[in-house]
Amino acid sequence: MNYENILFDITDGVATLTLNRPDKLNSFTQAMHEEVRHAMHKISHDKSVRVMVLTGAGRGFCAGQDLSDRAVEPGARPVDLGDSVEKNYAPLVLALRALPMPVICAVNGVAAGAGANIALACDIVLAAKSASFVEVFCKLGLIPDTGGTYFLPRLVGSARAMGLAMLGDKLSAEKAESWGLIWKAVPDEELAAETQAMARHFATAPTKGLAFTKQALHCSPHHSLQQQLALECEMMSELGRSDDYREGVAAFMEKRVPQFKGK
Repeated sequence: MNYENILFDITDGVATLTLNRPDKLNSFTQAMHEEVRHAMHKISHDKSVRVMVLTGAGRGFCAGQDLSDRAVEPGARPVDLGDSVEKNYAPLVLALRALPMPVICAVNGVAAGAGANIALACDIVLAAKSASFVEVFCKLGLIPDTGGTYFLPRLVGSARAMGLAMLGDKLSAEKAESWGLIWKAVPDEELAAETQAMARHFATAPTKGLAFTKQALHCSPHHSLQQQLALECEMMSELGRSDDYREGVAAFMEKRVPQFKGK
């Protein structure tokens, strides 16, 4: 596929997917969804990939849905927004969560609507200090889709989630960090370097263990303590037989840097 709405690269175990409609703040169209799906499929099936980075081109991360792509003409039949969520946004969120590797989101500017919630679907969110998060749905008579009603209360609690969802106020990156919505806000000029440093770290880390870690943490809110302990036992049994575990122990005993292969 020839990409016209995204930039995509895989180098040294790092897959970088850049939303690339900067003149439209990287808002989603049907064509962009199709390209992102294609790239995500490649990432999930390429065993050389150890970490994914998601970011945006230009001055914004993602403004959500491009409303002109599904504008309703006077007298025309209304667009089924649920169908759009079911076929495009929900599969993207689930794909990001299911990737067997860490997913870093580098929020380089405004993340609004679905764009904000796509960022929250990633494992670790770094944001430029000038960036912001806005749940704009309430200003259109809609609900926070793309997992917004799931992620917000789990990350910041019910009261703050309700305020963000029902008022649609802009939340700065620094406040998002202090609220626990994202991992870290960094100076704008340091975002790219910090993202690359983290990506390089994950590209040489024990990928299978990290994949199990994210899976276990995602399951935790739905499990009892007994269920979660059972899951930990199951995962530890499998990881204890992994090449990376053997290498980690050997490196510790030999007092050297481990050479993990992600297996």
